[in-house]
Parts: sequence; C-alpha cells; structure tokens
Amino acid sequence: MAKVILTGATGFVGKALAESLIKSGHEVIALVRTVSTALNPSIKQIQFDLTKIDRLNIKSFDTGAILIHAAARAHVMHDSSIDPLFEYRKVNRDATIELAKLASRSGARRFIYLSSIKVNGEQTTCGGVCKAEDLPTPKDAYGISKYEAEQGLLEIAANTRLEVVIIRPPLVYGPGVKGNFYSMMQVVKKGFPLPLGAVNNERSLVALDNLIDLIITCIDHPAAASQVFLASDGEDLSTTELLRGVAKAAGVSSRLIPVPVSVLMFMASLLGKKEIAQRILGSLQVDISKTRDLLGWTPPLTVEEGLRRCFVRNA
Repeated sequence: MAKVILTGATGFVGKALAESLIKSGHEVIALVRTVSTALNPSIKQIQFDLTKIDRLNIKSFDTGAILIHAAARAHVMHDSSIDPLFEYRKVNRDATIELAKLASRSGARRFIYLSSIKVNGEQTTCGGVCKAEDLPTPKDAYGISKYEAEQGLLEIAANTRLEVVIIRPPLVYGPGVKGNFYSMMQVVKKGFPLPLGAVNNERSLVALDNLIDLIITCIDHPAAASQVFLASDGEDLSTTELLRGVAKAAGVSSRLIPVPVSVLMFMASLLGKKEIAQRILGSLQVDISKTRDLLGWTPPLTVEEGLRRCFVRNA
C-alpha cells in the first residue's frame, strides 16, 4: 500500500477520504491548518498553511508517496472580497502549483488534484454534456482558479517525473454534507411545499462514496497518469426527481407544486435571484465515459443509496 499525503483532511470530502484510505491499508499523513482530534488517531497530522508552502518540511514527502490535494478556497455564491479572483488564485492556483513543485522535488510519485466541474462551465444546453476533452469555459473566479491550477500541474507533469491526475466532480453529496444541499434536505424533510414539481432539467451529481472510490482507484491505476477525469454517479436527475429522491430517502412525502419553469425564472429575476434559479432550473450533465473506459471504473453506489446515506449522519 502507498504512503498518502492528504490536504483538506478535515473537510467534507477529505475527512471521509482519510477514513477510507486508512481502511484500505494506506499510511496517511494529513497536512492540516489546525491539528484536529476528529481525525483517526492513526493519521499523522502536520500543520501547514497553503499560502506558506515554503515552510513545509520537504521530508514530509517520501520518495514514491502519493499526494492527494483536496484543500482549496471553496466556492461561495456571493464573495465579499475586494478582488475575488486574486484570493482564489492565491490558494487554488499558486499554492497548488507550489505544492506540486515541492512534491516533485522530493520524489513523490503521483499528485491527485481534486478540481471542479466548474472548469468545464456552469451549464449544458440542448442535450449537450460536459466531457473531459472539452475546451474549458470557466465563468467565475473559483472555476478560473481551478482551471489555471490544472494547467500549471500538467506543465509540471510534462517537465518532471511527477504523475498528475485531475478529477473534476460536480456537486458532491453524502453523510455530513453542508451548505445548500443540507438546507434542501431539511426543507424537504420538514414537508414544506416547493414550487419545483415541473422542472425537466438534467443534472449530474456525485455521491461522496463514489468520488472517494474514484480517487482511491487513481492512486495506483497506471492509466490515470496525466489524465483529466470527470466524476458523477452516472445517473442524471431533474431537480424534481432529485427532490422526490431526497423525500424518499428521508421517509416523507414530497410536496412539489408544478409551477412552469418560465414563471419561476421570471419571479427569480424580479427578486434578483436569477443566478440561483439558473443553478436550480438549468442543466449540467457530465459524461464519465472516459473515466469508465480508461480506469474500468463504475460508480459503486446508486443515487438512491447515496441519498439514503445522507440522512445517516445528518438525521
């Protein structure tokens, strides 16, 4: 088994990934801003700051180690910083590239980067799907910073012996999920009626356990080197279907009112919520055929099971 150095180990994805790595027999070293008692005690924790990578002891990286970079400045809907792109670039681009350079100098074997489907863009239209080989079209500061980090990593891989693997997930859900997905779960669970019973869009999601399974697959798979992979459950849902699935997982009846999408968009525009409405009502489909074909990977969990697991820890 490999020695795995993991950033973002205290986050939603990172914490679950760290546990799975330990269960799989890997030795895990977590690079953390603050030492956490919530992590498995068998995980060695090293304090570090993403913006001060030059202070990180190079001895942390043994020859042949695998580095999984899951830490990032997270995407927020309404960024209040004066220059959001500068702030995102500082952490998501510059720190990522410096970390990869350090890993390369120390003899690390592979660098697995958790990127974002926002590199591809915000929406798909007219039955289109996002593919790994598509020309990236990031629209916001977060997506731009992730894309620029990818470019820097691929350049390092082309000029050193460090193998780079890039994974772009869409929205990740699962036990411990927070943010808008958690809020949606609570609204559905409490039985509030929602005017979303006639939304016929198509959106790809990825269950936490499916994403973790893909990341672990990429640790040793020879075909993963220098590749960009998209992740999803392989089952696209409309917003209406998702809400019904969440209600079923919560053991309640869905209360969805079939309001036309055109009316919803009009009302959202009047309220200044057009961006939010586009995320709820628009489509974003992900094609994982490359991931399946090159890696022989199939998402182990169905959407139904993934949604059910959301309520195990969030009950």
